[in-house]
This record gives sequence, structure tokens and C-alpha cells, in this order.
Amino acid sequence: MEQQTTSNLIEVLLDTIERRIIPKTEGGVAAGNKIFGAALLRKSDLSLVLAETNNETENPLWHGEIHALKRFFEMAKDTRPDPRELIFLSTHEPCSMCLSAITWAGFDNFYYFFSHEDSRDAFAIPHDLKILKEVFTLEPGGYNEENTFWKSYAIQKMIADLPEPDRDRLHKRAAAISAKYAELSEQYQSSKDENSIPLN
Repeated sequence: MEQQTTSNLIEVLLDTIERRIIPKTEGGVAAGNKIFGAALLRKSDLSLVLAETNNETENPLWHGEIHALKRFFEMAKDTRPDPRELIFLSTHEPCSMCLSAITWAGFDNFYYFFSHEDSRDAFAIPHDLKILKEVFTLEPGGYNEENTFWKSYAIQKMIADLPEPDRDRLHKRAAAISAKYAELSEQYQSSKDENSIPLN
């Protein structure tokens, strides 16, 4: 991928988080859900197919990624794109369930903004890493980030690898997104005891 293409892709991914996922997540958090969200974009022109957010108050399996996949496969088959033609964008590094679901659904990639460590340390949601450790005996980062099914991309690392001035410009945008999620996290944490999510 050429440098300019990488920069443009990151711009679109950040736009999607800011304009499509965050508004849905604001409503989700107000209803008692976690802060995770996801979106699907066409590889060909980076246009949005759909965006979703966590809906665990309805079903504890409806993580942001799973809820997006649910909505995707509810689309009419004759209008639903092939998953291999799409970019899978997740606001947070997918948990073990979501990693498996992305695989079973036929996607060959995913991009994420926050890491598992961010979920644990910045957002006080340690379940992703705890399940990977307790169930699969994997340490943080222990899953295969590139395999025969898909390749994963850490958006923050992609930004760090850019040359200036793109790196500084996109880092500032990323910092603004992080600040917004910090606000949403505080809202979620302050009310989570009132929801019915098993692992809240």
C-alpha cells in the first residue's frame, strides 16, 4: 500500500469512527451498553455499508462487532456485499468471540483503534485479556495477527509509522477520538451497575 493511500485510508477510518460509530455509541452507552463499535466499508471506494455499536443489554453476545455482523447478515442476500470485498473496522481490538465471528463470517481483514490493553487499562474492561488468558492460555498479543484467514491492522501503529506531517495531523485526530471515548467510558462506568450485562 502506497503512503498516500495509507494516509487516505486512515482518514476514512477515523471519519467513520467519528461520524458513524460514535453517534450510535452515544445512544448505546445512554442505554447502559459498553463503548465498543464496528463498521463495514467497501474496499473499492471506502463507502460505508453499515455501522453499529454494542447492544449487550439486549443480548450479552451483541458486542459491537457481533451486532454489526448480525445487521450485515440481515441484509437481503442479493444486495449484501461479499465479506472479502469489505474492510472490517472495530473501535477496539476484537475479543476472542469477535475474532472467531469475523473469521467464520468470511472477512479477510480487520482494523482496530484501541488495543486489548487499552480496553483493560484505559476503559476498565479487562474481560478480553482475561478470557484469552483463562480459556486459551494466551498472553496479551498472543493470537496470530496475520494468518490464513485474515490480517489485522492497528490504526494507532499505522499512524505512528507515517511520515510527517501526516503523522502529527492524524495523531491529533486520534487523540480527539480517544478523549471522546474517555468521556463515554466514564459515563458507562458510572452506570454499569444498573445494567444486566454478565461481564460488565
